[in-house]
Amino acid sequence: MNTNSNEYGVNDNSYKAAGELPGLTQLVDDFYDNMSEFPESKTIRDMHPSDLTESRTKLAYFLSGWLGGPRLYSQHFGGMSIPASHKHLPVGEAESEAWLHCMQKAIDVQPYEEPFKVYLITQLRVPAERIKTVCARNIE
Repeated sequence: MNTNSNEYGVNDNSYKAAGELPGLTQLVDDFYDNMSEFPESKTIRDMHPSDLTESRTKLAYFLSGWLGGPRLYSQHFGGMSIPASHKHLPVGEAESEAWLHCMQKAIDVQPYEEPFKVYLITQLRVPAERIKTVCARNIE
């Protein structure tokens, strides 16, 4: 689908630009592979279970609804607040940036149009910042 950047975020345009569920699954797989590979991501990787199967499914399902596609996360796992579900974790600037770095590297290798890649990482910075803010008291 050929969309331009000002159409992202409208209806299911972002979901389609990401390749729908198969594309999101590949993005999430690459993201978690990066998290396991990059030394600077060890701290955030250690916040996850050793078996990432459920984490991968949850993130792909969350991104589906978040990008305007089917609300798979709520259908399978119920409602969720991203900041609230992470508030128990010690996420500061370094952890947030490590997460974004893993995601940026995953986005970079996807067959997305360049404007969508920029749009997506920009949008992902919003929940990353909210998580960092909510978790700040855990690292003081």
